[in-house]
Amino acid sequence: MDAATKAERIRSALPEDGLFDGQSWRIATKPFPLDAKFARELESLGRVLLKFYRAADLLYRQSISGKQPTWVADLLDQGKPQSLLDWQRHAGFKNSLPRVLRPDILLTENGWHITELDSVPGGIGLTSWLNETYAEHSEVFGGVHGMADGFAGIFNGDGPVHVMVSEESATYRPEMEWLCARAGKRFALRGPGFDTFSEGDAAYRFFELFDLENVAAHTALFETGAANKIQLTPPPKAHLEEKMLFALFWNRNLREFWQRELGGKFMRQLEQVIPRTWVVDPTPLPPHAALPGLELTDWRQLSALSQQARQFVLKLSGFNERAWGARSVRLGNDLSQTDWTAAVSEAIADFGKSPWILQRFEKPRRVQHEWFDFESGEAQQMPGRVRLCPYYFTQGEEEVKLGGVLATICPADKKIIHGMRDAILAPCVIS
Repeated sequence: MDAATKAERIRSALPEDGLFDGQSWRIATKPFPLDAKFARELESLGRVLLKFYRAADLLYRQSISGKQPTWVADLLDQGKPQSLLDWQRHAGFKNSLPRVLRPDILLTENGWHITELDSVPGGIGLTSWLNETYAEHSEVFGGVHGMADGFAGIFNGDGPVHVMVSEESATYRPEMEWLCARAGKRFALRGPGFDTFSEGDAAYRFFELFDLENVAAHTALFETGAANKIQLTPPPKAHLEEKMLFALFWNRNLREFWQRELGGKFMRQLEQVIPRTWVVDPTPLPPHAALPGLELTDWRQLSALSQQARQFVLKLSGFNERAWGARSVRLGNDLSQTDWTAAVSEAIADFGKSPWILQRFEKPRRVQHEWFDFESGEAQQMPGRVRLCPYYFTQGEEEVKLGGVLATICPADKKIIHGMRDAILAPCVIS
């Protein structure tokens, strides 16, 4: 089949209402290839991430109880209302963890790196559709039904599953509606006002915790979840949705904790793929001290670094409407001195209400991928940089299944990789 016929079949397979509200992308003529060694690493990564989440949750709870330094919980609780803190500390959610795990992975010139984790990720329905659509010609990573089956498998029993989508997340409503149809008759898409939960039901929270005042049903949802009357995932644990968890992972004062909870093998694995990360905390240091790994004695000195020395990314840690996507991302070596200084000043000023993190930036390597230009009627090779999003589904207590991998390939001249009109979206295959 020629590229034009294949691309037209893919385009015609799109649901009538699309998969993202008002969004489009460049259609790939084939999946994105992953070498076998890297594919094996991705297959095993899910267990490592589940253990990381479990350890991070334990660190927070032990910080509250005084078994670990109290400054950990103080950092993670910044800017959050007491009502949310009460829910995330509720005994009914003590052992609850997110059941969908999605890292953002960049393929860089020095291997691959996880830039952040998302436990309320978009793209589940999209990746399911991509796998199903491209499987006609390729053996996609995760299989034809890996995404839909993986999502369905995170819920116990056979009762109704309510997929709760807020107005703030409305862009993703079409893909979640498509996913519900594929996952089975027990799945139903619900708006933010739905609160008719029966014992034995399950619910998937597809809304952000900073947006609770606009989700009328959240109290009923959390109350029934905490009482174990329904299965709720992800739990209302905002501390597990903070990007600063990577900074805590690298904090020397917590190294013994991480080694004990993760084990030496998993610890070494994560040290290879998690970039060095810091919380932008302007608390004055002693005159003889410096920020580890930065050799700065004051965060204001960060703004004075030359453009070449600014191989860093600044971004909000979490619990903020600008903390997802690329809304708050500031790439140091791409900004003028004036703009970088303004970004550093903003990050310093926000500490206490919306903390920022600083993360080492590894330049994504260039790739080539083919897409079909319907205007010219020709297939085009696009040089770009790629972000991979593998989707892991936790079933039971320890089993983690990789349902599929979404590749987002942005034009090479774009500094920040995220979904955009000029990006190619494709499923992955093992080459």
